[in-house]
Amino acid sequence: MKNYVITIARGYGSGGKEIAQKLSDRLGIPWYERQILTMASEESGIAEGLFAESDEKLVGHKFSMLLGSMPNKYVVDPNSPKFVKSDNLFHIQSELIKSLARTESCIIVGKAANMVLKDFDNVISVYIEAPRKACVESITRKLGISEKEAHKLISETDKYRYDYYKYYTHGKDWRDPVAYDMTINSDRVGRDKAVDLICQYRKIKFGEDA
Repeated sequence: MKNYVITIARGYGSGGKEIAQKLSDRLGIPWYERQILTMASEESGIAEGLFAESDEKLVGHKFSMLLGSMPNKYVVDPNSPKFVKSDNLFHIQSELIKSLARTESCIIVGKAANMVLKDFDNVISVYIEAPRKACVESITRKLGISEKEAHKLISETDKYRYDYYKYYTHGKDWRDPVAYDMTINSDRVGRDKAVDLICQYRKIKFGEDA
């Protein structure tokens, strides 16, 4: 295996980002989340703020009206006014993710990367989740907010992630275990052991030399 990619989708508060960071340290490969936006901006010449805005909300779209529409498969011409629309920004970002999968070993957090790379055979896709109580405890400890505020933040963030994934994958559910190689309950197994599990699975899928 020349290079491989591990994609991580995660429920808010489940520790997916922490697991990605620890996995990066363990394997000695980079992990990308928001850096994808910076890299896509540099690649396309479009301001990073537009990628960030597109990443945070689907501007001007109603998900249910667009799920049945035909996907735009290619990045549009830079002279077109559609060049900076959300769909095109996602496609630019997706092409960057595919380029990374072809050229280096890395970890990609979020960005519907498991579906973007669904046709690549050098990818491990992981979904990290935890019970609401564990997520609330993690967020209140990390952010210093109340349990009520944590519940609200979890609901809003997971709703956004659900809608984002569903829109850009044309109706698929980001929580569907069939879409991943592994689904891990980080509260039951612990975050450090979650890293152990992913590393063990990497050897199972790609061999001892991976």
